[in-house]
Amino acid sequence: MRRLIDNGNTPAARLPYIGHYGRLRKAYLEQYRPDLYTALVANEKLHEHCAEIDEAARSRIDLIMPQLARSAGATEALKATDPMKWVGLMNACRAQAEEIAKFELIYV
Repeated sequence: MRRLIDNGNTPAARLPYIGHYGRLRKAYLEQYRPDLYTALVANEKLHEHCAEIDEAARSRIDLIMPQLARSAGATEALKATDPMKWVGLMNACRAQAEEIAKFELIYV
């Protein structure tokens, strides 16, 4: 976000990358937590906050996925024998991991 008073001497700082989960967090804050959203915008911390949430959600999903795949029985042997079943199990595990990350980090 640009400053309201700009003397032209300082270059605009590069904003951190906000991925899918960061955009979800931003939309949630804007719609359901307007006070927090306004405070983050006023302090110019919204992009940093959303980038941190995005990174945390991605790392949480990466942490949960192997555990869910193991419990669902999506093994390399299954991948070799029945690839379509393996893909279905992995998609289900991915969706479950995303729901967990959204519940724990984004919609709070």
